[in-house]
Amino acid sequence: MDIKKRQENERKFPNWEELEDGSRVYWFEIKGRIGWKAKYLKQVDYNEVTLKFWQEIYDESGFLVEVHEKYPMDKGHKKIEKP
Repeated sequence: MDIKKRQENERKFPNWEELEDGSRVYWFEIKGRIGWKAKYLKQVDYNEVTLKFWQEIYDESGFLVEVHEKYPMDKGHKKIEKP
């Protein structure tokens, strides 16, 4: 495991969840002006190598409305249909 990289990720992302396979998902949130929020997520393997990086957008009610996968390949914004 890359301890320096883990410390760097923990400094940049104040929240994380340890998964059963030893990988982690890190995240932080930014609140918008009209009640919306953006959540940035980064999934890494046990050695802290980035597997996936994406952004989730939530409306003022807390519903996920858009996902933008940025890494390993930028797939652009994907609107989420409300139930």
